[in-house]
Amino acid sequence: MNAQDSHDLVLRVIAQIAPDVDVGSLDEDRDMRRELDLDSLDFQTLVERIAEETGVQIPETDYPQVRSLRGMAEYVAAAGTPSA
Repeated sequence: MNAQDSHDLVLRVIAQIAPDVDVGSLDEDRDMRRELDLDSLDFQTLVERIAEETGVQIPETDYPQVRSLRGMAEYVAAAGTPSA
């Protein structure tokens, strides 16, 4: 999965979890939990849906890396790319 595909996927999943949010106005570098007013359960749902869609498991220890839209998209793109 390339960076644009993962970015689009994260936006789509966010729109499902927080349908009242204008995903086009999200700051890609801000903490999604704060910007979207997501509680822990909502964030866990986001992570689980990303895993369902991509097969990329995000352990809780990596949550600091995926707290922003950009971080989540880059994590998913990198995890979905086989290493050489």
